[in-house]
Amino acid sequence: MKFAEKWVVGVDEAGRGPLAGPITLSAFLAPQNLKRKLIKILGGKVKDSKQFSPAKRYVMYREFLRLRKKDKIFFCASHVSNKIIDNRGISKATQMGISKSLAKLHKSYDRRICVKIEDTKIRLDGSLKAPEKYANQKTIVGGDSINIFIACASIVAKVRRDRLMCRLASKYPHYALEIHKGYGTALHYSLLRKHGISPIHRKSFLTKLTDSLK
Repeated sequence: MKFAEKWVVGVDEAGRGPLAGPITLSAFLAPQNLKRKLIKILGGKVKDSKQFSPAKRYVMYREFLRLRKKDKIFFCASHVSNKIIDNRGISKATQMGISKSLAKLHKSYDRRICVKIEDTKIRLDGSLKAPEKYANQKTIVGGDSINIFIACASIVAKVRRDRLMCRLASKYPHYALEIHKGYGTALHYSLLRKHGISPIHRKSFLTKLTDSLK
């Protein structure tokens, strides 16, 4: 077995459906022999990040940071803005985020471990696909509830996006972003009708609302 094959990259996203903010892609690299440790951090079972409370996700994220500091694991996240989503579409924005995250991941561990990311196993959630140069890739439907590496990427993506949306909430205080994180809740729609669309909203997701406000 090649050394690189002992490592796996999980890839997942957070924020595909919201009305505001970016889509966030995460790539999470860990060795196969750390699977039990990672499952233990998740409470003993592989689960999608949405099944955990925000507080629990943050506790797990803190554990990931501790392991990363020891060079046991490596991970990163990339945000792709609402403007790119509007201009190029959500699918293209997602692909851009995957490419960016995998490139950033490689830089994060370059020279510290003897691994070429192109040679590692890459496992992606749902309908996600990596660029063709990553030959050893597989897309797994429901992967964030099956594959521990995807599940960990899911947690990183969710925590990083939620933290960004909370920071944006202070810049755009009229939309209660800290509560719904940009998703299309009744509260969010109500505030949109009252205050209109902000610079961080996805206009392409709000065409009906935009028409009704004219």
